[in-house]
Amino acid sequence: MAITAADVNKLRQITGAGMMDCKKALTEANGDFDLAIDILRKKGQKVAANRADRDATEGLVIAKTSADGKRGVLVCVNCETDFVAKNADFAGMAERIAAIALEKAPADLDALKAQPYDTNGLTIAEKLIEQTGVIGEKIEVSSYQVVDAAYVYAYNHPGNKVASIVGLSKPGHEGVAKDVAMQVAAMGPIALDKASTPQSVIDKELEIGKELAIQEGKPAEMAEKIAQGRLNKFFKESTLLAQEFIKDNKLTVEQYVKQADKELAVTGFKRHSLTV
Repeated sequence: MAITAADVNKLRQITGAGMMDCKKALTEANGDFDLAIDILRKKGQKVAANRADRDATEGLVIAKTSADGKRGVLVCVNCETDFVAKNADFAGMAERIAAIALEKAPADLDALKAQPYDTNGLTIAEKLIEQTGVIGEKIEVSSYQVVDAAYVYAYNHPGNKVASIVGLSKPGHEGVAKDVAMQVAAMGPIALDKASTPQSVIDKELEIGKELAIQEGKPAEMAEKIAQGRLNKFFKESTLLAQEFIKDNKLTVEQYVKQADKELAVTGFKRHSLTV
């Protein structure tokens, strides 16, 4: 397929790789962005680890918790321009959708869009279509995530471009919960710990690590060990509990939490960002 300049620029924004490298990777991948990202990584390019939000442009990310502190929701409402994102009416709509998500606890994103938006009979999906016509930009809800726990903390980074929700095993540790939620927002971990990392992610990291080692001239049997070592480093950098705590890099996040209370544990988290 023909690779356009816009495609190349989009991949460059996602990965930070050079224009020509992006063009070659897209051409080799026949336009498949996920495959092109993997191709760049296998060639040793440093690319963004979190690319789940690559199609998001502008909008607001909002996190909220229930009155009892046992449920948190995270909702992203998208638009095309920052001008619209800063509009008070758009912000009010985004807040309303997040409040509905928290109150009604729909099963998934489609179920959220099917919820009534107001007493006029419009569903959220219909309200989005209505506002697309009024504003002249595509308006969409791109993410809806939930965390249930004994205590949930919601962190909204100033500007509402990134937010996170974190679950703890017991209440009474708001300061710890806030610190961990800020860690999640800043560092973008891909899983809670090694055990909860998807096998598909592990397999991909091993494949990339082995191919890089072979390109460096290492024999196949040594490449396996090198790939495993790189995987262990990946776990330390990319899983929440093993990450260095941003306020004290002598501690991991897990050590910081246990320092506050030996019985305290992080049970889950969610994060969404408008940037890669």
